[in-house]
Amino acid sequence: MLFQTLLVFLKFPLLGLVEDTSLAEVKRAFGAANIPETIHLPFQPQVLLKVTFPVVGAKPVTLHAGIQLPRKVTAGPPFYNVIGSQSKGPFVVAAVDPDVPTPQDPSVAQIPHFLGGNFFLKSLKAPTFLSNNTPAITEFRQPRPHAGSDPHRYIFLLFNQSKGFDNQTLVNSTSSLALFNISAFASTVGLGQPIGGTFMLVGPEPST
Repeated sequence: MLFQTLLVFLKFPLLGLVEDTSLAEVKRAFGAANIPETIHLPFQPQVLLKVTFPVVGAKPVTLHAGIQLPRKVTAGPPFYNVIGSQSKGPFVVAAVDPDVPTPQDPSVAQIPHFLGGNFFLKSLKAPTFLSNNTPAITEFRQPRPHAGSDPHRYIFLLFNQSKGFDNQTLVNSTSSLALFNISAFASTVGLGQPIGGTFMLVGPEPST
């Protein structure tokens, strides 16, 4: 089922030419890619999460839910923005890969690719990137799907930050990457359900 879903996205590369503008379309894309079932988190987005990758010598790339990107575009770290929020924060941003080592055999998943808190919007009116005033718990890691694997889903989620988040001890910069569970983590530290999100597909580098 997952492999068939990935093939559907690969058939529509034009998805990447526009940014997410509809909560309903983002929710539909998450459902089509079986993301809520995979990470065991309901997804009822309230805001649009914008994830933008800087690209050397070219225009930045902002994700459209389900876009496939070449790995070279995803060096990052990306910038984040929130559209439609009634709050300036704080927010938590998390990114996970649930398809390691392959989508058909995710025996090591999930792998965290970013986890950070204390993100704030400077303004609710003017479009501005989120900024945070504390170091990330887990710095951004560029996608690195194994050779021969189908494209992996890299899922970015936005949460309202819980009061005790800064004191959490479940994850730190030296924690093992394997078998992370974003659902269990969110439940334990009181994040609840994500209020926004998007995702991209990234495959291995072409063999030379």
